[in-house]
Amino acid sequence: MGLVDFMRTGRKDRVELDRPGRAADTRSGIRVAVDERADLDDRARAGDRVTGDRAGVGVTGDRTMTGDRAGVGVDGDRSIRADAPVPGAPAISLQAVRKTYERTHVVDDVTADIPAGGVTSIIGPNGAGKSTLLSMIGRLLSTDGGSISVAGQDVFETDTRELARRLAVLRQENTTTVRLTVWDLVSFGRFPHHGGRPGPADERLISQALGYMNLHPFAGRYLDELSGGQRQRAYIAMVLAQDTDVLLLDEPLNNLDMKHAVEMMRLIRRMADELGKTVVIVIHDINYASCYSDQMLAMRSGRLIHQGPPSQIMDSEVLREIYDVDIAVEEIRGHRIGIYFS
Repeated sequence: MGLVDFMRTGRKDRVELDRPGRAADTRSGIRVAVDERADLDDRARAGDRVTGDRAGVGVTGDRTMTGDRAGVGVDGDRSIRADAPVPGAPAISLQAVRKTYERTHVVDDVTADIPAGGVTSIIGPNGAGKSTLLSMIGRLLSTDGGSISVAGQDVFETDTRELARRLAVLRQENTTTVRLTVWDLVSFGRFPHHGGRPGPADERLISQALGYMNLHPFAGRYLDELSGGQRQRAYIAMVLAQDTDVLLLDEPLNNLDMKHAVEMMRLIRRMADELGKTVVIVIHDINYASCYSDQMLAMRSGRLIHQGPPSQIMDSEVLREIYDVDIAVEEIRGHRIGIYFS
């Protein structure tokens, strides 16, 4: 997504500095405070834990609760939301979803349920419709037919801010129009909840997201001073700070070397296992998908042709149907690995 373009229908907000120390959404008049860099460094080092009456306030303003009904927040605290998904219900439901450009069916009658919790990878060759499908789930693109629901609510009928509390999207390409520090960027993840008036609970979640992505040492550094891997982690920290049940990540391994790609997939796996997130990623490398996913959706020419766990999808005949390439599959350390280099 764009920096503060959270789940809007066909509208991107342009962020510009209108005077020192503040950023402005010039199209909607919303102003977001951007603190001075030195203050950001101090807050990042301090960790910004919240105590007293305001501690434990979740994104909906609910107080922290304990017991069997509690969910998991960014920091592992157990908190419950009134809009928590029904146990056993799919996190995302797709019914006959279509998208057409001129006469080309980019996404063609896709029906699937994506289970709550865990990592689901969308795989397939170039032009299969993977990113288009993910963008429609996140309401970054409209559909030409069918329906999409998240936690039982139609994404195109749900209020924008309400949807942004349920679902966060990281697009394939991310750019900023102003020079931001890492703290500034991650703080935009809280915007759907505070509407431009951040409080201690927001700062706590920002700090926790930075910590989770190992970014505290870089909190006061500008984005253009980071490596590609560090910058990608900063954008994922932004969507993590949004504190939603569902995360949509479009090719999160883009431009990452082997070491940083492995680190990124481990972090994605941890977000699902430790934080209870439903993470849906578009990914090209079938072996990363096999090793880190619970479910795989395989697309070709706009159609969903296979869905299942890696043990089912990582099969030579299935992979030939998806990619039209002979791929030998071997089991290595408990994972099914595709060998397609020769």
